[in-house]
Amino acid sequence: MSLRRVDGQEQPCIPAGIFKLRLPLIHYRLELPELLQAVLMIAVGFSAIPLLQRYLGMSFEAALTVVALAEFLNLLHVTLGDPVVPGWIASAIPLTIVYLRGRQPGPDAAHAMMALQLLVAGLFLMMGLTGMGHRLVRLVPSALKAGILLGAGIGAISIEFQPGGHVAQFPVSIAAGAAVTFFVLFSMRYRILKNRNRILAQIGKYGMLPGLLAAMIVGPLAGELAVPKIQWGFIDFRFPELMAGYSPWGIGFPAPATFLAALPMALAAYVIAFGEFITADAVLGEAGKERPDEIIDFNPNRSNIITGVRNLVLALTGTFVPLAGPLWAAISIAICERYKEGRRAVDSIFSSMGSFRIAAAVCVVLMPVVSLCRPVLPIALGLTLLVQGFACSYIAVEMIKDKTSAGIAGVMAAIIAVKGVTWGLGLGILLYLVLIKVRKEAGPLPRATAR
Repeated sequence: MSLRRVDGQEQPCIPAGIFKLRLPLIHYRLELPELLQAVLMIAVGFSAIPLLQRYLGMSFEAALTVVALAEFLNLLHVTLGDPVVPGWIASAIPLTIVYLRGRQPGPDAAHAMMALQLLVAGLFLMMGLTGMGHRLVRLVPSALKAGILLGAGIGAISIEFQPGGHVAQFPVSIAAGAAVTFFVLFSMRYRILKNRNRILAQIGKYGMLPGLLAAMIVGPLAGELAVPKIQWGFIDFRFPELMAGYSPWGIGFPAPATFLAALPMALAAYVIAFGEFITADAVLGEAGKERPDEIIDFNPNRSNIITGVRNLVLALTGTFVPLAGPLWAAISIAICERYKEGRRAVDSIFSSMGSFRIAAAVCVVLMPVVSLCRPVLPIALGLTLLVQGFACSYIAVEMIKDKTSAGIAGVMAAIIAVKGVTWGLGLGILLYLVLIKVRKEAGPLPRATAR
């Protein structure tokens, strides 16, 4: 039985400086809905395997080993006091692919990816250890935060609807999964119905899982997905292969020129990840308003440090194309939606976040789960991006306080979706300084006098 929290306080923990150690079944209980949701949502984690095979030249087994290591490292967040479900720097994946495209799969690509991930790890650690991460998130004006979130939302959805995107490849499966997922997570009508119906109330506890199950059923019937062929046992870990062919201990550290070439991409990846810290802060802040019975402590410095450690370990072991990011927004948002229902539904934010990550870490090594999820990998990734896009958009709109901020956020979002985060953030800062900062310093505009 876990230690019980007094209403209005933080969940019990073992203090350790900036970290707060929490262990399952001792400091928080496990939640069945999140445990079950992770069994199939781990399909999104598995979808990194084709990236590792294609651009680094890894075998399926070696790529699966890297994914398993990444999932175990994800446990560091909730264990050390970070109330999120971490994931990838997903929006940076297209940029990373372009960065690796001219590299030959094997040692050449591995060195390039290694240099990038070491630099990204250094940026996260520097921001966390110096305290700049916490101050940076708090100092960003609401107009810029809204622009980043809205741009992330538009970008995520546009990726899905582009030629060659998941919607074009799996229209029926995506439509079925998205319809169920959006109805369960965001429909006002469903919220009313589940208060009257026990079955609907139980379905609502499982977040994105009902939508993914719908896609898994409809996909094979529509001829878009293969029927899974179940295999038994545990995955075949290939750490010797990783250490020999993709780590600095086997192929050496990258040359200084390789680090220099990776620096712009590393800066861009951190700028994108910075948007995820803003998203986490906004999502948890909104959840905290609905749940005054628990103090939710999200510290960007702590999150930076843990994310930096994850990237460092991956860079020194086998490198990871998606890069380790501070937030899996779609799942964190889905969990927070259930958390808002009250303590009777979810005891603590750590109960749900921890349950999901523990189940994912266990499932990633089980071949029955790997073989079951393999056909649905692209659908899981597609649904995640669609949910993330929708949620980022409505949170961004709620953050906007006036027409000028709305205009800045809209312009930023459009530029981020078309030109990238660096351009959008740069112009957003310029617009803020000219339109809002100057207005505040000059005082309110004079009223027009009657003639």
